[in-house]
Amino acid sequence: MKREMPRDNEFQMPSFRLDGRVALVTGGSRGLGLGMALALAHSGADVVVAARGVSDLESAVELIGSTGRRALALPVDIGHVDAVIEMIRKTEDHFGRLDILVNAAAINLRRPVETFTPEDWDRLMSVNLKGAFFACKEAASVMRKSGKGKIINIGSVAFEIAIPNIALYSISKGGMRQMTRALAVEYVKDNINVNAIAPGRFWTSMTDEFFSVPELYERAVSLIPRGRPGTPSDLAGAAIFLASDASDYITGQTIFVDGGWLAAGGARG
Repeated sequence: MKREMPRDNEFQMPSFRLDGRVALVTGGSRGLGLGMALALAHSGADVVVAARGVSDLESAVELIGSTGRRALALPVDIGHVDAVIEMIRKTEDHFGRLDILVNAAAINLRRPVETFTPEDWDRLMSVNLKGAFFACKEAASVMRKSGKGKIINIGSVAFEIAIPNIALYSISKGGMRQMTRALAVEYVKDNINVNAIAPGRFWTSMTDEFFSVPELYERAVSLIPRGRPGTPSDLAGAAIFLASDASDYITGQTIFVDGGWLAAGGARG
């Protein structure tokens, strides 16, 4: 059958709004995860935040509620698959659906390779990679019921370059990049988009020990063309875009949000 090119007057502007949708953000109680949870709420989504710290979750729910959207806190250790499965079930039970998953939960160990133990490997991979994979798998089973979904994996510039003293973290994030691509191809038939956001140098509780040292701060910032480390609000635009209808034709891709660091050569800092 002959196909016809769409006419210019058939153009339809896609929406960046998320009204009526439910988002689940792992690691959503603070830092980058909380920033993205708030961004999604400001764009109209109801938000589930999942993390280990109960007090941080309570504060996150209060902040999300201040946007006028509904919020649910789920204390979860993403490193345990049974807990991940239960997290998805509770989300669906509470809101009746799940439209957006943001895998932001992660841990890091900053030290030389020779100091790592098998226990270090198992713990870091269980959170950063295994937990994220099974969250995608379980979320997709719920998204299929509504015929559409968006999965956003939070990676790192370690997708692209190697940085000293974070070998295990880099390995886990390299696995996440390939997982994003593999699941994008696997789920495209289900109308589920899978993409990633890769932050550069961001100042959060995870990196505060580094950026609080003046000489380390200056050295790191000197390599970022934008002239400063990122903040959680710097991820808002990418998160809203990838969660919205505006990204329907994008899957298996990574958006680097790094202030120009990689474009300048990704030098070490």
